[in-house]
Order: sequence, then structure tokens, then C-alpha cells
Amino acid sequence: MFNTENYKFWFITGSQFLYGPEVLDKVEADAKDIVDKLNESGNLPYPVEFKLVATTSENIADVMKEANYDDSVAGVITWMHTFSPAKNWIRGTQLLQKPLLHFATQYLEELPYDDIDFDYMNANQSAHGDREYAFINARLQLNNKIVYGHWADKDVQDKIGKWMDVAVAYNESFKIKVAAFADKMRNVAVTDGDKIEAQIKFGWRVDYWAMGDLVEAVNAVSDEDIDAKYEELQKEYDFVVGDNTPEKFEHSVKYQIREYFGLKHFMDEHGYTAFTDNFEDLYGLEQLPGLASQLLMAEGYGFAGEGDWKTAALDRLMKIISHNKHTVFMEDYTLDLRKGHEAILGSHMLEVDPTIASDKPRVEVHPLDIGDKADPARLVFTGMEGDAVDATLADYGDEFKLMSYDVTGNKPEAEMPHLPVAKQLWTPKQGLRDGSVGWLTLGGGHHTVLSFDVDSEQLSDLSKMFGLTYVDIKD
Repeated sequence: MFNTENYKFWFITGSQFLYGPEVLDKVEADAKDIVDKLNESGNLPYPVEFKLVATTSENIADVMKEANYDDSVAGVITWMHTFSPAKNWIRGTQLLQKPLLHFATQYLEELPYDDIDFDYMNANQSAHGDREYAFINARLQLNNKIVYGHWADKDVQDKIGKWMDVAVAYNESFKIKVAAFADKMRNVAVTDGDKIEAQIKFGWRVDYWAMGDLVEAVNAVSDEDIDAKYEELQKEYDFVVGDNTPEKFEHSVKYQIREYFGLKHFMDEHGYTAFTDNFEDLYGLEQLPGLASQLLMAEGYGFAGEGDWKTAALDRLMKIISHNKHTVFMEDYTLDLRKGHEAILGSHMLEVDPTIASDKPRVEVHPLDIGDKADPARLVFTGMEGDAVDATLADYGDEFKLMSYDVTGNKPEAEMPHLPVAKQLWTPKQGLRDGSVGWLTLGGGHHTVLSFDVDSEQLSDLSKMFGLTYVDIKD
């Protein structure tokens, strides 16, 4: 489901001819050594490839054009070893259509007090060159990232690695296709949006499909595939028959597996990486997809309910950033307003991703009061504890806006024996009241993507790449 391992990042070092060929040789040797050490560190999720020492406007423009047309290049990292005249960078930087990271570093970590002379000063002008280069990027109003610090420091490498994940997601965004089975839920405002503008801005293609198209794929699934998957799930999860007859339980679970394969085969055949459905239009299906959707999300497909294609695409995008770790479609449901216990209980009718399960999920079958269909099977589990970010994307008519707040994930304080769904509690870092007022003031939606692996800095970086308005609620 994820095919991002072939991406790489080009490393371009800025310099000039002023100090002679020996300095240029030293610049290239140092840059190559940094690249080798970065790759050897094991702290970067994607490889870095030394490309060239950039000395003229012509070779800078040429390499940027080459980066645009090499689909394996997810972004460009630049380092100013010496003073690199910024006018040389104007045309090439204007042409670049990939994410850009300005790495403000220096080859040696310390000042060589005993040996420093003007030859050293001329060859190691990163502090000087960074300011010249950063000025032209600011003048061009670029949305580039700046990472500052010594290249061998792990925290610096981690920052580069997090930016790499965002840059790959930016590239992958233009491949996201959302299959919208039926339209959105009737009379709901926040889940609506401009699909054409979303494709222009993010590259997302959102296609409507009639429920009959999905039903045809579901009915075509073989019993052999269903039986094999049923046995596989028995090994992975606890099956709880509960108040159901064994026959009813097995039929419900196997029908969800039928829906799982039908959805998966349909999306894979047509190139979709995310989907949405709507409980108001289930014509021809026995059950609302529950376990089916959860299994697909666990594999990395994006999803959101009630026809919310924006959140489905955002779910897929944030799964790419996190390598599909602990990143899930979520919905605000109900509150604990007691002093000292303030929290939001998040869940959904059925479809919460088991990548945040802190216990072994149970397969259960229970009635569903909406949709007017048969009792669906679903995974029931408790969510995680820890630091997370909760994000939503809204269309305000004149612009899209991404907003988020940092939250603390919690487990329920007691059992909820009459709520057979996946459950996750969280509290905004700035407090439930202030966080919620900020969210409500901005008109943030009830559908979100909750991630324990993506952070607000990465969401900010992603927004810059798209030229998207981003609001961190705590600010």
C-alpha cells in the first residue's frame, strides 16, 4: 500500500570560483563526506545523494530542472559551504517545483583556534553564505524549510528526517485518489468542499461512484478468499460471539470480509488510495462497512465517513508522513467536563483504525442504530496514551485551511461495557476549554485525523509546501 522507499533527496552545495580550484575541491570533498555520514547515521528515512557544487546560475538552473523531472527525487537539500552569490540561485530556485530544505550547517563543529587563518575563513563561510542565500529565498517568498545546526547532531538529523517524511507526502499527495461511494451525508456543511480546487491545490482526485458499482465488486468476492481471511483474523484478534448465535456472528464477520475484499479490489483496480462511504446510501449492501474499513485503514488506505472526502485524503496524507504508524480517522463525540478530568471521547460509529490500539482488538457484532441494515462486525479496542496532534481540513469558500492542536492521549478511566466501539480520549494541551473555544471559533470540523507520530511542525511544513493557511490552535 506504501511505495515510497524509492524516493531520494539531492544534496547541492553552494560555492563560487573566487577562492580558486583547491577550495572548490575541498568544498566537494566535505559535502560528499557529510552526505556519506548522513546516510550512515540510520536517522534518515530516505537516502541523500550528492549532486554537485553549484557555482553558476546555469548549473543551478539545470540541476533544478532535472530535479523536477526525476520522479524519484522528493526534494532538494542545499548547503552553502562558502559565500554563494544569491543572484546565481534566482532562476533555478524559481524553477524548482519540489520541496526545498536550506541546511544551515558547517563542516567542522568547532572553531580551530590554533590553526584558523584567512584560508580557513574563505573556505568555511557557511555563516556568511547562509545569510546571502536565505535573503534571496525570503525575497522570492519561498516556502522552504530551514534546519540549523551541526550535521552530525542527532537532533538535527531527526529534523531533516521529519522534513523528508513531509516532502515525500507532498509528492505523494498528487497521486491521491479518493473513491467516494455515494455522495456526502445530507444537510451536513463541514464535510462539503470544492473538489476541483482540492485537485488544483493538493493534487487530490475525488471521484463519485454509485453504490451499485461497489455492490458488484462485493458480490464478486470468492468464498475461498473469505474463508482464508476469516482464519487469518482469528489468529490476529479475539473473536467474541457475545449475545449472537455462532451462525449470526460468523455470517456478520464474513460479510465484512466480503466488503473488505470488494473495496480493496475495486480501489486497487482503479488506483484509489482513499475512500469514503455514507450510511444514508447503502443500497444493495447488507451492512455498513465497519470491520472492512478498519482493516483497510490498518493497511494504509485513507478513510472518512459520511462522504467526507477531505478527511479521507488528509488521513491518507498523514499516514504517508507517519509511515502508517498510529495515525487514524477520528471524530469528536462526547465530553468529560469534570474539573481535573477534562477530556474528549473520540470514536466513530464503527470505523476507527486499529493502529492506535493499546490492547488486543476484539471482533464483535452489535446492532447499529443508523443505516437500517444488519448488525455489523467491528473491531473494539482502547486507544493509546501519549502526545499526539489532532488535525482537520476545512473549505471556507475562498480558501482551504488546515488547523490542529497538540493533545494528550488518554485511556478511559473506567470500562464502558455498553459502548462496543473503539475508544480514544484526548485533551488539548492548552486545556479543554481554551482548545475547544479556539477550534470552534475557527469553525473546525468534527472529523479529524489523530496522529501520535505526526507533529504540528510537520503539519506547518506541509502547509508551507502547498501554500496553505495553517493554524496551530495553541498560537
